[in-house]
Amino acid sequence: MIDIKLIRENPEEVKQRLLKKEFEASAEIDRILVLDSQRRETIAKVEADKAEQNKVSKQIPAMKKAGEDVAPVLAHMNKLKEAVKAGDTKLKEIEEEYNTLLLGLPNLPDPDLKPGGKENNEPLRYFGEPHKFDFEPKNHVDLCTDLGLIDYTRGVKLSGSGFWLYRGMGARLEWALLNYFIDTHLADGYELVLVPHMLGYECGLTAGQFPKFKDDVYWLETAEDERRRFMLPTAETALVSLHRDEILTEADLPRKYISYTPCFRREAGSYRADERGMVRGHQFNKVEMVQYTKPEDSDMAFEELVGKAEALVKGLGFHFRTVKLAAADCSASMARTYDIEIQIPSMDGYKEVSSVSNARDYQARRGSIRFRRDGSKQTEYVHTLNGSGLATSRILPALVEQNQLADGSIVVPEVLRKYLGGLEIIKK
Repeated sequence: MIDIKLIRENPEEVKQRLLKKEFEASAEIDRILVLDSQRRETIAKVEADKAEQNKVSKQIPAMKKAGEDVAPVLAHMNKLKEAVKAGDTKLKEIEEEYNTLLLGLPNLPDPDLKPGGKENNEPLRYFGEPHKFDFEPKNHVDLCTDLGLIDYTRGVKLSGSGFWLYRGMGARLEWALLNYFIDTHLADGYELVLVPHMLGYECGLTAGQFPKFKDDVYWLETAEDERRRFMLPTAETALVSLHRDEILTEADLPRKYISYTPCFRREAGSYRADERGMVRGHQFNKVEMVQYTKPEDSDMAFEELVGKAEALVKGLGFHFRTVKLAAADCSASMARTYDIEIQIPSMDGYKEVSSVSNARDYQARRGSIRFRRDGSKQTEYVHTLNGSGLATSRILPALVEQNQLADGSIVVPEVLRKYLGGLEIIKK
């Protein structure tokens, strides 16, 4: 949520920065300012009436004791009571519209981001060289099918389009990737958290996915008296609510978490001809990184997360590039995002395998996540950051394609061999 103080003091700046995300917010900002003024006036009036109520109610016992007529005072009290009730009703109506509009605004992009969408994304650096073959390479669908790693047919039979099964060595290879990611993060001092896969509405609201994108997740059917839950689209949605409605100490920060979960996406996106197999799907595995930091430390934390994602991809031996996203290509909740993109030889261009983002205080305001500095009575909002570390649904296709041999077997990256009993080559 955007700081209302910033909107009050610099409404035109807020409008212009949101335009960089291709979000026209002039009408919303103007209406928020009207409602903000009405809200503050109504609060002041209600509080004044309540203070008058308290003052008058203290006078009544003394007046009765002195034998004075309290009827006029009681009549005044009744008027105050009605005024307070009317004020509370008006305030509730104002705040409902006010909060809906505020929650509907995306995060402000950082000032240095280029405006617009994907066309303005900026590659920052490249690592390694594209893989070259001295034979006709196969695509990952054929490789995984021939080696019995992935069962696409039975995945569709069980759940429909956009699902697959890992089998035998394919399941072990997937598990080896996840263990490699987790072990690396643990060595870097991150705490492993295994979160629920079903979450309450407040988690989506804090993360910034709700209310606007509430239809992009899988909702569970529940009885009317049950709490409504959805399947998490990413562990970030859970991790950024770990400290919702809490006040941390300065010594608590930074907090560094990782979590492994399957991720469930209702809208897997439109399929292109080259996006076959497991590149897009409704369920995939991912290890997510999340940090809570002090505001002045979030830029450093962002670079740390980017470096960690890059190191994981380097460890697997992939050629990749790191891309700074333009404002409109960042998600609604994020002020800044870098993507790590790899090449899958059978596909055109690069495919994202990690997004690292800084939400600044946007999620913390939505979830009331604050901290208190040593010796201070005031509280401040933390900054939250997240990054994929990593998702496997594109890593595994790249791995089998780039590491294939002429006979259709696969060379196992060295960092994964200890999780596969020392296996160096996966054969038919």
